[in-house]
Amino acid sequence: MIGSGSAECTVNFPSLRWKSAGTDDVGAWAELIARTAAVEKPVWFERRPELEQIMESRKNPPEGNTVLGFGPDGVARAYARITKNPESGKAYGFGCVDPAWQRRGVGSALLEWLEARTRQRFVEDRGPAARLRIHNEQQHEHQAALFARHGYSVVRYFNEMHRPLTGSLPEVGVDQEFELVAMGPELSEAVRLAHNDAFRDHWGSEPKDEESWGFIVNDPQSRPDLSAVVLERATGTVAGYQLATYDPDSAVTRGFSEGYTDLLGVRREFRGRGIASALLADAMRRFAGEGLDVASLDVDSENPTGALALYLKMGYQPVNRSLAWDKSLG
Repeated sequence: MIGSGSAECTVNFPSLRWKSAGTDDVGAWAELIARTAAVEKPVWFERRPELEQIMESRKNPPEGNTVLGFGPDGVARAYARITKNPESGKAYGFGCVDPAWQRRGVGSALLEWLEARTRQRFVEDRGPAARLRIHNEQQHEHQAALFARHGYSVVRYFNEMHRPLTGSLPEVGVDQEFELVAMGPELSEAVRLAHNDAFRDHWGSEPKDEESWGFIVNDPQSRPDLSAVVLERATGTVAGYQLATYDPDSAVTRGFSEGYTDLLGVRREFRGRGIASALLADAMRRFAGEGLDVASLDVDSENPTGALALYLKMGYQPVNRSLAWDKSLG
């Protein structure tokens, strides 16, 4: 039994012992994800520092919103978790199954738990009809088959894009009425508000409150020194921003080092002024100065701002694709 609010969800796979993730489980949880990643080779996966952040969530506390399955040998073999903003019309699901325990029905049992817990969260939040969204990489065909069998449909595609940092890099600056400055903690709240404004017209985006924004700017891989903000000189208004992360382990797992643009946004009233191009060019120079091999980012294939065309113009090329799957839960 997994406690969750006023009711309980069960995982229908009795061969594993199930419980919500606790502080003492973080190490076993991280080892499970790492074992799975070693076989499935995802572009990104959660490591212990990210899991420690998850344990601190107030909106999505691990009690009731996570589940870990342990084998008879005491080793963690599967997990699932959901996140949901109280006012949102969707929840997000995450999870994995140890390769040694795949093809036994564990994945189906986890999906059923995710759906049951999602329905409960919508009842607790007095929200609209429940909907669950799960992302996966196109290379993981076994996951796609599982989602399709359980009634999920692809609702969006995303492209991972790379730009080599060898050779000449674009020289793009901002107009005189703007100033490009390094990201710092004093700008965090202003950038959060600018992000919420810039992403109002982006598919699937939801406003970032202080907790969810804190997970971004305090991410263990966050690199403010590789990030930048464009300010309007006359008012000090944040016109655009580029927030970067760097994963030192990616050079080992992927064979190259990369600076990753986690968030790039320009407020509507400042679009068409070359700000995004200037931020990307600045990011490339910062990444190259750090000795990194590649600048990378992800983009919604149907982004309404024309971001895909901009990235191609700046020399980025698609290298991988991921999918968003949705299921209405009634």
